[in-house]
Amino acid sequence: MRDLTLYPAIDLKDGACVRLLQGRMSEATVYNEDPGAQALDFEKLGFSWVHIVDLDGAFSGQSENTNAVSAILGKTGLKAQLGGGIRSMDAVERWLEAGLTRVILGTAAVRDADFVTEACKKFPGGIVVGVDAKDGRVKTDGWDGDSSHTPAEIVKRYEDQGVAAVIYTDISRDGALTGVNIEATAALADHAAIPVIASGGVASLSDITGLKDAHENIEGVIIGRALYDGRIDAAEALKVARSAG
Repeated sequence: MRDLTLYPAIDLKDGACVRLLQGRMSEATVYNEDPGAQALDFEKLGFSWVHIVDLDGAFSGQSENTNAVSAILGKTGLKAQLGGGIRSMDAVERWLEAGLTRVILGTAAVRDADFVTEACKKFPGGIVVGVDAKDGRVKTDGWDGDSSHTPAEIVKRYEDQGVAAVIYTDISRDGALTGVNIEATAALADHAAIPVIASGGVASLSDITGLKDAHENIEGVIIGRALYDGRIDAAEALKVARSAG
């Protein structure tokens, strides 16, 4: 059985590491005032990646937590992917040159297909598409904006464009510790020639094993609140993710 990549999450609000409930900025729990130190802790625990979201940037449309992201990149050797407010080629180039492995395009992927396609050509392997959905429709602008698109439609739009992965988030489960939506993630993986990363609601090791069993095209899973709250032990989670059986 294949390995599943685990992506510990660092969500940034006002320079601090926080977790939200279903994307609501009014329901933010601060877990660490030093994102760089938090990333270093993840590295020491054995993770190889970190998933970073600039929450303020997702709403404003431009990077707002630059210093915090730079601190993360400066303190660790982790591979890192960043989303939130990245909506121009200059921003993509700037962040990749700063040391990110990949940038995540969400709102831009809904509104500007030509930009995403061009970014994939210019930065092979450096572009991830974020698909954040609620009630079967993709949301934009930090989950505050609506669209008429389904997740499958967005995935199909980019499957031949060189996108490195698709991150699928079930907004209704994000931060709620209700379990990842394995069924919907697997259904999306059926539509995708692109590797799918699951996100939203991971609560226990059974979510990791369930995703491993669900579909061969599910490449990884993002873990947030359950890791911070100690509901999931990092060593155990990594062992399960790398287990052959």
